[in-house]
Amino acid sequence: MFKGDSIKNAQLMLNKLKEMKTLPSVATRLIKMISDDKTTLEEFEHVIKMDPTLVLRLLRLVNSPFYALRTRVTSISEAIAFIGLDNLRNLIVVDALKNLFKDKIDEQYLSRKRLWMHCVAVAICSQMIMERIFGQKGEDAFLCGIVHDIGLIIADQVMPDEFLKVCMAWNPKDNKNITQYENDILHTDHTIIGHIITGDWKLPISVQNGVKQHHDVLSSEQENKSFPAIVQISDYLVARLNYTVLHQMKGELSPSLMIHIRDNIKEYKALTEDLPEELSKAEDIYSM
Repeated sequence: MFKGDSIKNAQLMLNKLKEMKTLPSVATRLIKMISDDKTTLEEFEHVIKMDPTLVLRLLRLVNSPFYALRTRVTSISEAIAFIGLDNLRNLIVVDALKNLFKDKIDEQYLSRKRLWMHCVAVAICSQMIMERIFGQKGEDAFLCGIVHDIGLIIADQVMPDEFLKVCMAWNPKDNKNITQYENDILHTDHTIIGHIITGDWKLPISVQNGVKQHHDVLSSEQENKSFPAIVQISDYLVARLNYTVLHQMKGELSPSLMIHIRDNIKEYKALTEDLPEELSKAEDIYSM
């Protein structure tokens, strides 16, 4: 199958998703507003007020143990000013995604709750890696982690019968990546779907590329702190804590990343020791 056919099939899925109107209009509007440097704080506040549920989640986040504020924040403008636009963007994306993960009845092969918590775990681990291992801001790494498997849930929304076949066909003994099953049955895969929708949402290019390449085999040491690498490492680490998409699914590491972890084993050991506690905190905020 030609690459162009995979992209075309992915675009057809996204067109059907728009027709289903599963994404909240307020969330998609806010995501695009954040990419516009001219948007004012007042404009954000006006749009956020249109979604009472989003208001509650914003205030819940800023008043959560993650921030440990001495005084309670009660206004939208104060909350936005405190957490910043990057965290606001991440909250809005999380809000939009949670809407996609709802209303799944048959979960024998794929649990949307399990998939959601996998994405949350990868997001938190990715942020920890960016901040602790590489000493850089981690908000974009979190964003890449939370959306890295968005293509899976879109496929389940738009082509549930075909996607169920993908899940049923997957076998850990085959030693095949899930994208291979997707391409055989759906004629596209979740990395391509995710790359297109994150582009439509005007998320950072680095995030778009992270979604597109997180299953690629990486070969260069310079790629170790790229988003595809960080998501791949996170996928591997959270799988060891059973935060997987499907049962018995293990994260796959490129050879260069195995060397990178070995060379920084003390730092990664400390990170993995702290990871369960961070994920436990997150379940209270991000649980469905």
